[in-house]
Amino acid sequence: MEIVLYQPLIPQNVGAIARTCAATGSKLHLIKPFPFELTDRAVKRAGLDYWHLVEVQVWENWFEYWSKNSFKPHYAIETGGSKSIFDLYLGLDSVFIFGKETTGLDENVLKSGVKILTIPTKPGTVRSLNLSNCVAITLYETLRKNNFQSLFDI
Repeated sequence: MEIVLYQPLIPQNVGAIARTCAATGSKLHLIKPFPFELTDRAVKRAGLDYWHLVEVQVWENWFEYWSKNSFKPHYAIETGGSKSIFDLYLGLDSVFIFGKETTGLDENVLKSGVKILTIPTKPGTVRSLNLSNCVAITLYETLRKNNFQSLFDI
């Protein structure tokens, strides 16, 4: 499994997501621009001392990322998705894309041919869930659907 964070804004979210990626063996892609350095204290603190367990790749923009990775099965996780992540099988080769905390994903990402999914919430309540919570829900639902196979492979 792989996580793509498209122009994340909150360093603590990136650190927490890196920690979840370490726990699940997931690769983390970060797409610029973002308003912090990975060496910033807030990012490092949220990721604790697990950074060495995470494969992190930074990309200059969406087009650079997509030109090298478009052959993989991609799923954009957005509040406006018509299908829930709980409604279909997601393989361990899946790549999940998450947008900015404030605005989500840009049209150029959504029109790249990715499938758009959502994490359901009670109508009329919150606009969205916290970014790091969404990543954790998505990764662990994918692991559950695959009997947590990748966690126990040696």
